[in-house]
Amino acid sequence: MSLLDPKERTERGVVQQSQLLAAPVPEPRTLFESSWRDYIFAEVWTRPGLELRARYLVSICSAASADTPRDILDGYVRGALANQALSLTELREAALHYAIYGGWSCGAIVDEAISRAAAQLGLPDEGFSPIRAEPWDPQARLAEGARGFENVMTFGGPPPAVAYFEGGILNFVFGEVWERPGLDQRGRRWVTLVGVANSSADTPIRTHVYGAMASGNASFEEMNEFVLQYAIHSGWPRASFVQGVVFEMAEKVKNRQTWDGKPLGESGNE
Repeated sequence: MSLLDPKERTERGVVQQSQLLAAPVPEPRTLFESSWRDYIFAEVWTRPGLELRARYLVSICSAASADTPRDILDGYVRGALANQALSLTELREAALHYAIYGGWSCGAIVDEAISRAAAQLGLPDEGFSPIRAEPWDPQARLAEGARGFENVMTFGGPPPAVAYFEGGILNFVFGEVWERPGLDQRGRRWVTLVGVANSSADTPIRTHVYGAMASGNASFEEMNEFVLQYAIHSGWPRASFVQGVVFEMAEKVKNRQTWDGKPLGESGNE
């Protein structure tokens, strides 16, 4: 086994940090600052198991939820745009999507960072398509939401028995937002996983980790890489729980079981 050279790691970190954040890298003033260069960018961001686009989405959303200094979040957004890993439209969709799973306050933090980065890079405002442009029938909207839920989660959704299920989950989340064309389902999946992981809510974490793999949006190997990328801003304790769920849900997908351990064909709700 050959020894790893710390000088080479630092050099790689300088290159990666400047490229990924689309800005020159200042010399670290503290031990903590050096860890961004020598670990986060030199080692985690350079791992081959997850594409750059996914790493940006995970980092942007987890940073927005962690009371992160504004320049760190702005760097991720600027880097995603400058490196053409994500378009302005995709990022705007990610802000709306993250509002659902992280809360509208976190969605606002992401949206404002996008506006700052776009202005800095001189990108024109692309406008946006409305959430729904045409009139709709309430029952048709519920049916669309139920189909959308099953498509995303791979099992049946809840009945519209209460306001949260009807007005929230079926009507808006799965009936409209998940179906919008500006960001694909795989991209929305990473945004969602950050939100549910940050919630520390057991059932949403388990169902969405299961849905990510059962739908084919993410492989077991990609989910393992997600956990490490997520840990950067959300911390190792939260990531440790998510890693355990990834192991558990991967076995259920492999054994053709639902997220709650039933044979396929029997469903559980989010």
